[in-house]
Amino acid sequence: MTRVKICCISTPAEARAAVDAGAAALGFVSAMPSGPGVIGEAEIAQIVARVPPGIASFLLTSAVDAATILVQQRLCRATTLQFVDAVDPDTYAVLREAFPGVAIVQVVHVTGPESIDKAIGIARHADAILLDSGNPDLETKELGGTGRTHDWATSRGIRDAIDRPLYLAGGLCADNVGEAIRAVRPFGVDVCSGVRSRGHLDRAKLTSFLAAVARADAGTS
Repeated sequence: MTRVKICCISTPAEARAAVDAGAAALGFVSAMPSGPGVIGEAEIAQIVARVPPGIASFLLTSAVDAATILVQQRLCRATTLQFVDAVDPDTYAVLREAFPGVAIVQVVHVTGPESIDKAIGIARHADAILLDSGNPDLETKELGGTGRTHDWATSRGIRDAIDRPLYLAGGLCADNVGEAIRAVRPFGVDVCSGVRSRGHLDRAKLTSFLAAVARADAGTS
């Protein structure tokens, strides 16, 4: 079964709704240079503390230095750290020593075929790779939440080239997630704007998204 991660969770009510709908993981967005869903770290900590056992909690961080991430995680206490920007290889080692039970997911923004080699190089440091549609080379970095899809053929190339679980994000919604799953065969899918209306989690869109994932897993249209 394809795991579903609902990102940009901003309230306890949204967390409950996502879990009740069948999400396997929740994403919490700390300070970012751009994009939706940012909430304070104290708020993240309060919601994460109430996430049921068995549901993964992802702390999305744009920090790239180990010292800052250590402070964030000690407060938020998520089960997974998601790095949305490139970090130095030494940072992985520092965080693994500090938080041996916490998984590390590294985002790779799919900007072209060169992203395949980038993902291969990064995969040995992370527990999983998450493919997104940002652009970290812009003056104001896009590190997620763009609502854009990217080339799923490249994503499939990455999936086939690495020996780590792969999450797929970027412009997914109920209308295209089935096609995305069939094209890439990811371990999990990640959605934010595709299940929201006017910035709030939309229960109807959430239900439709989970149903579309289930149909894709079952091999039905």
